[in-house]
Amino acid sequence: MKLRALSGLLALCLLLSGCSSMLERSYESVTAHVDKPVTAEDSSVLRVENYQELVSAVLYLVSQGQEAGVIQLYDYADDVESALTAACLEVAAEDPVGAYAVDYIKHECTRVVSYYQASIAIRYRRTADQIRSIVNVTGSSAIRSELQEALTSFSGEVVLRVAYFAEDEASIAQLIRQAYYDTPVAALGMPQAGITLYPDHGSQRVVEITLTYPEAADELWGKSERLAAQAGAISGSLRGLDPRAAALRAASELRSYAAYAAGGGNTAYAALVDGSADAEGLALAYALLCQQVGTACEVVEGTHLGQSWFWNAVQVDSGERLYLDAALGDGLLHTAEELAAAGYQWADAPAG
Repeated sequence: MKLRALSGLLALCLLLSGCSSMLERSYESVTAHVDKPVTAEDSSVLRVENYQELVSAVLYLVSQGQEAGVIQLYDYADDVESALTAACLEVAAEDPVGAYAVDYIKHECTRVVSYYQASIAIRYRRTADQIRSIVNVTGSSAIRSELQEALTSFSGEVVLRVAYFAEDEASIAQLIRQAYYDTPVAALGMPQAGITLYPDHGSQRVVEITLTYPEAADELWGKSERLAAQAGAISGSLRGLDPRAAALRAASELRSYAAYAAGGGNTAYAALVDGSADAEGLALAYALLCQQVGTACEVVEGTHLGQSWFWNAVQVDSGERLYLDAALGDGLLHTAEELAAAGYQWADAPAG
């Protein structure tokens, strides 16, 4: 029984604080959102009849950012004070939103003829706006999409509630990196990322990501706008071409605007606005030009002759995935086998 497993800790907590407590237990939440529990005659009072309804009532108060609330327990068979203590624990320490947002929860309970009345007091470490801004997502692709949106707007924080969580901090960091290269118009310097998971286990987690950029947001916005305008002007000659022809013309246009420089900048801005960039910057610039005309193109990170390198993968009209190195290549599209034979290595490189 859930409460029996906690009897020792609950007894200690009750000795110390009567009807108030904060404990830690292992728990997995399976609810992505919380519906409002049944209310008593007073619409500000929540009514419950079992333990799960009690947990849901406390969680509802948290989801609304309320600092206080009243719960009435009717026909309750278990020990009420122990149940309240355990319910506050589940919400404050084990539910993803509670673990992220709540500092502590206290309660006081009173017997009122045919029911118990519990007064709940909640102290938060997040603002109500932060709680409301949590985005519910499922799967890596949804996380990556939210990260792209954040990077495009140079947002400093992303908070996601992830269902069926199968990632860890390292995989989240990789998704940030992938999202950065997916958005070349805003890839103006890889931000430093802080990643915190709430709680530290479970199939549902809140993922808090803080992003620190190399420049102030207003400066980045200005650069992004100038870069988008320049890319739009350059890509004019690509419009109306089929994907293969557009991919080849993009390489030609890029070579006329930007030169490869081993020590050059590593952004599309450096390539298209400043006129020179390293392999990373040219790969980002090429991807941006292709994106301007709807040609599927992504940045590939790997090595060339043992040296860290960047190039592009392009989806052409036949559906074939081909590769182009905008820095040292010949401006032509190559198969994976041809690229591997030339000394390129990457995650999806053909074996042998």
